[in-house]
Amino acid sequence: MTRMNYTFTSESVSEGHPDKVCDRISDAVLDAFLAEEPEARVAAETFATTNRVVIGGEVGLSDQDKLHDYMGKIDEIARACIKDIGYEQEKFHHETVEVTNLLHEQSAHIAQGVDASGEKDEGAGDQGIMFGFATNETSALMPAPIQYSHAILRRLAEVRKNGTEPALGPDAKSQLSVIYEGGKPVGISSLVLSTQHLDESLTSNDIRAIVEPYIRETLPDGWLTENTVWHVNPTGKFVIGGPDGDAGLTGRKIIVDTYGGAAPHGGGAFSGKDPTKVDRSAAYAARYLAKNVVAAGMADKCTIQLSYAIGVSKPLSIYADTHGTGEVEPAAIEKAIDQVMDLTPRGIRQHLGLNRPIYQRTAAYGHFGREPEADGGFSWERTDLAEALKKAV
Repeated sequence: MTRMNYTFTSESVSEGHPDKVCDRISDAVLDAFLAEEPEARVAAETFATTNRVVIGGEVGLSDQDKLHDYMGKIDEIARACIKDIGYEQEKFHHETVEVTNLLHEQSAHIAQGVDASGEKDEGAGDQGIMFGFATNETSALMPAPIQYSHAILRRLAEVRKNGTEPALGPDAKSQLSVIYEGGKPVGISSLVLSTQHLDESLTSNDIRAIVEPYIRETLPDGWLTENTVWHVNPTGKFVIGGPDGDAGLTGRKIIVDTYGGAAPHGGGAFSGKDPTKVDRSAAYAARYLAKNVVAAGMADKCTIQLSYAIGVSKPLSIYADTHGTGEVEPAAIEKAIDQVMDLTPRGIRQHLGLNRPIYQRTAAYGHFGREPEADGGFSWERTDLAEALKKAV
């Protein structure tokens, strides 16, 4: 039987976290190539440490001779990301950091397995399993712990970058332990917030005085009580932040990027990968399907799993789990999904409009639970498939 009364914890990290700096640069590189060629194949990885950023991976273009022409933009792209995030530290500054570009051509052997040719449809860019999840416990149909952990850091980033709170630095982490009663979130048992600060004289109490009003305005009324335990900068000083304080790497925050541990994860990271890579596009499709199942009233909670083989176009399996909350049998949902959406890599890309430079904005504060945008950003958060799913069951 599903537990109804418990406490569940999720964390988030800010755009200035070392790993998120790397995710941002990798996705900015991806966007740059997609802006030039919507069918570009990109797998960009970034490593960052004190005064250094290294970008590697592979790129496939219709005319590989053009790759050299685009390579000169990579340095500029990386510095622009670091500047926008807000790093102007002595040992990590957008003007002085050393950027090394090691991008190269995509492997011909990978390309021949993925590309469409003759009677063969475009195949998946890799094997793997992908999960999508949705729950009606928040308006975004996301788990509350991760959704509000993100929201706190986004709010603090806003007031840092608009000059309201100039003492805050770019690097930060949040963590919420959410109390559930009757299966619904009702409060916070403990809250952890660690944020970089630029004034070395500030104490943990000083930092709490700065951040507490923004935290309170972000969380639902009544969730913070006299029993909530606060840990704000519990180690004391946090002046050295970002890649100077700790090395960063693309793809190391996959649970932060998805559901905060409230749902399974297939293991594949998103950032820097073009949408032929099902690690990214099929995870987006699975979230889209799970969200539409919940939006259609077919379940209060839904997990969708998709599986693929490299070079094979159609998913090997479709699995649905409504966690005992379903109005419709999971097998019927699986059948309906197969009817209403083409889940080949090309079908997903076309349905969700993924061949666009829309990925840099996903690099921090979660890939899910965001508002769909007019230019196609976060298209997988739409609920426009709900009616079709209802008719198909």
